Amino acid sequence: MKIIDAHLHFCNWPGFDELARAAGHENTAEHLQQAYAKYGIQYGIVMSNRTLEPETHVYPDFLRYCIGLDRFVFDPDAIEQQAELVEANLKRETCVGIKLYPGYNRFYVADDRLAPFYRLAEKYHKPVAVHMGQTANREGLLKYSHPLVLDEAAVKYPKVQFVMCHFGNPWLADAAAVIEKNPNVAADLSGLLEGKISDMTDFFQRAARYIDQLRGWIEYTQAYDRLMFGTDWPLANLGDYIAFTKHIIPPEYWEQVFFANAARIYLGHKG
Repeated sequence: MKIIDAHLHFCNWPGFDELARAAGHENTAEHLQQAYAKYGIQYGIVMSNRTLEPETHVYPDFLRYCIGLDRFVFDPDAIEQQAELVEANLKRETCVGIKLYPGYNRFYVADDRLAPFYRLAEKYHKPVAVHMGQTANREGLLKYSHPLVLDEAAVKYPKVQFVMCHFGNPWLADAAAVIEKNPNVAADLSGLLEGKISDMTDFFQRAARYIDQLRGWIEYTQAYDRLMFGTDWPLANLGDYIAFTKHIIPPEYWEQVFFANAARIYLGHKG
């Protein structure tokens, strides 16, 4: 089975090496390529956390990237200059979208100041991935990353393909409502596991209540053509994440969720 990892991070941030080792991996390009080959992962989509300068975004051939407006580069008072740099990235074949980090940054995704970036997404027919749900540190503000805030942006910019990252976890019901209501909102299933799971059968039993809710709200959306496998590398073990995703997605939709949807949304493949 062919797979696309629709959400990973590829950098040497403090703590990433330790996260990778806790997941049974090493945070290196060589190890990632070997692990991808082992599990049939054809491509990975990097959610970038670097500067906006295009020349800093050089990745191995098996990776593409979304240019990220993260908490270190997003400046509401410098939108025009930043939009020019974002456009320079979007002109590159290896840049397949934009990534926003509300919650870490203190803005709502329907803020009019973001309009230049949404216009660029329309112009280049590339998606806007949005961090939704829990933040990784306590400095983040959850009111900005609650999945309901994406509803307004999706209505305001109907021609933009949004990707709700992490299925808005833990607000599964709200995330499902936004996805079901808005045909221009897809979602990735990344960031739902952490570390190496020693016994997946035991894990499925211990987490049965959460997994049942996740399955139920995924089924509610009836949007299997808009859901994408993602690992949030280096957060979780790749083999575990594949097993986990197979557990929550019915087999008849595996080809779509593991490959076809990301190939269409991020890589522009038809069909």
